[in-house]
Amino acid sequence: MAQIQTIGILTSGGDAPGMNAAIRAVTRTAIYNGIRVMGIKRGYYGLVYNEIEEFTSKSVSNIIQQGGTILKTARCKEFTTAEGRHKAYENMRAAGIDALVVIGGDGSLSGARIFAEEYDIAIVGLPGTIDNDLGGTDRTIGYDTALNTIVEAVDKIRDTATSHERLFLVEVMGHMAGYLALNGAIASGAEAAIIPEMETEIDQLADLVNRGFRKSKNSAIVLVAENPTTGGAMGLAQRIKEEFPEYDARVTILGHLQRGGSPTAADRILASRMGAQAITALREGQRNVMIGIKNGELVYVPFSKATQHHPIPNHDDMEIVKMLSI
Repeated sequence: MAQIQTIGILTSGGDAPGMNAAIRAVTRTAIYNGIRVMGIKRGYYGLVYNEIEEFTSKSVSNIIQQGGTILKTARCKEFTTAEGRHKAYENMRAAGIDALVVIGGDGSLSGARIFAEEYDIAIVGLPGTIDNDLGGTDRTIGYDTALNTIVEAVDKIRDTATSHERLFLVEVMGHMAGYLALNGAIASGAEAAIIPEMETEIDQLADLVNRGFRKSKNSAIVLVAENPTTGGAMGLAQRIKEEFPEYDARVTILGHLQRGGSPTAADRILASRMGAQAITALREGQRNVMIGIKNGELVYVPFSKATQHHPIPNHDDMEIVKMLSI
């Protein structure tokens, strides 16, 4: 295998705190090892439309503390077509790029897997998503920051819930994964978490009401994972109005607030370690793998495994929420 001379780096899909720390680590580790770096703007869109520029060490100065991504991110319908990917490949080769580092979530790494297979490209992925829903890794870049943002918001909502003696349904992100809702509930002392993974096993709303949380508390906070099946917090609030009218329910949707903000130390460290390891992986000849972390150790996860459905949150953690909310 020929030695890699130039890498391209892009961020794709939803932004996540820590992406800039990863960009910085990839760029500086590559330059340290004599590898040229090309920054690709707006994800795969930038590959298709040739928004590519050389990065130096100075290009990534003073960004480790910034949320979002300096490379920008965008959805790209063109890249989902064979014609669009061919155009992306031609632009990549014209820029002299030998390998790619892709930072993103499930959709981004699925696109990377297809692109790598079609054109025999060496690609290494970094798990950049607040949802924590990728296979083969205990944590994803951005998850810890989003979790801390949720806890801070719920702590403030608790003041109003207590003052007015109300039930608050707080909707959090997760893209059909319940990690933010479940662990946010544990960390904030919420009375319950309603997550997609449990919807086929139990009517979570009815279970909450039947547990009689009003017996010991005048107010309650329930974290609800966004979910098109249940309609999220708004859908559950409508159910409460119709089925349990004795409860005065209010809805707060945290939305994109969860994606923003300066990354926590944990996310900065994770992103830096993974970014540096991405260059090590390429120099070792690794291809089409995501850098994951298992039990504190960095591991290589094939794209096919990384993009499989996320593991189900631990049922024991659901019991912890119940036990600690009495």
